[in-house]
Amino acid sequence: MAKKATNFSIDKQSLDELNLLGKFSPGSIYFIFRQVKSSGGERLLGEMFNTPLVDETVINERTALFNFFGESDLNFPFDPEQLSIMNDYVDGAATGSQFGNYASVLFKLLASRIARDVQYKQLIQGLQATIGVLKKCYVLLMDLDGKDNMSASYRQKVGHLKQIFSNRKLAQLIEVDIYKSISPQAIASFDYLIKSALRESVSTILHFISEIDISIAVGKVAKTKGFTYAVAQPREQNMFKAAELRHPAIDGAVGNNIEMKDGSNVIFLTGANMAGKSTWMKSIGINMYLAHIGFPVAAQSMEFSIREGIYSSINVGDNIGLGYSHFYAEVVRVKHAAEATATGKRLLLMFDELFKGTNVKDAYDGTLAVTEGFSEYNNCLFIVSTHIIEVGEALKKHSNIQFRYMPTLMEGAVPLYTYQLQQGITEDRQGMMIIRNEKILSLMGIE
Repeated sequence: MAKKATNFSIDKQSLDELNLLGKFSPGSIYFIFRQVKSSGGERLLGEMFNTPLVDETVINERTALFNFFGESDLNFPFDPEQLSIMNDYVDGAATGSQFGNYASVLFKLLASRIARDVQYKQLIQGLQATIGVLKKCYVLLMDLDGKDNMSASYRQKVGHLKQIFSNRKLAQLIEVDIYKSISPQAIASFDYLIKSALRESVSTILHFISEIDISIAVGKVAKTKGFTYAVAQPREQNMFKAAELRHPAIDGAVGNNIEMKDGSNVIFLTGANMAGKSTWMKSIGINMYLAHIGFPVAAQSMEFSIREGIYSSINVGDNIGLGYSHFYAEVVRVKHAAEATATGKRLLLMFDELFKGTNVKDAYDGTLAVTEGFSEYNNCLFIVSTHIIEVGEALKKHSNIQFRYMPTLMEGAVPLYTYQLQQGITEDRQGMMIIRNEKILSLMGIE
């Protein structure tokens, strides 16, 4: 029996093919959710996107949290600039003892009066920002504590934060009027308190605020775009089911249903070029990845058992640096997938147009052999697409292979693509018609 993986495997090629990351790339999946307001929220968003989860309980708790904030219609109550000033302020260390810190504050005060040094002003601004943020956080906690539809685990976290705010010194601090004149001695005392005695508590509060930021942002994206939350099941269930699954980055994308489980864990996908096979496969991979980070998915509903990795081969090209031809690059990619599968991990594997870099006979033989080989690994989900439809007939003897196709409808001599998945193997052969429509043969003087 294979040992349970403690992390999720996905390589750079799969990340790139699915366009998952890319902080500043408008077409990336990351960019869709980049609606956070604070640097802490941005950092946490990056951590979540780069760390898929393999524990169904943790995933379902995260989705419940995002859903809670999405339904609550809360707005992020903190000023991003104030948060930034606070972060810079609390990152600074207190000077040794409380007396030493007091001496340091007095020195900054004198320097500001004699040499117009800005350190004392920055200290005051940092203290004001910190107290202002703490006040708002306390109000938010009281608001959250009064809500009924909160998960037990998050209510426990809110309770822990309330306990932190019940600290006598912190309670006194948030009562300070930051806009009134404060003596240098009081400033030194508050500064030492925040950076020493309450340093860990303040750090916990800042992390909580970052979580609030990302939870509100993700919840709003889900609501705005009509996304839903997938339900994670234990990996042993070996299943994946979704209704109206679509590409999250394509507005108005057509949704399709999918179900894979023990006994039907392979999909053999056919259809003409431009019929939507590649986009559909990317939709599956992207939403599976989003589900494993607890983010909303582009579907009407989705349920899945834990995967331990995703492996795709959708946009394989030449590798000039390694001296690989297109075909050899495909072979190497399949080899790596086979090695990953042989480890016993429960993977999602997707291959689009296998061996398109070689002749038709070798492509037929290779596609047939590889599909048959991967179909033996029942703990993996495997999707392979091809336009060599003859392979499908040879695969019909395998009971665990589903046959699906993307149809092409003809309106006269013009092909139309519905992007609606159908059961079976396509019989579409419109290649020559498209060539004639583009008048290529006429341009060459053949017709």
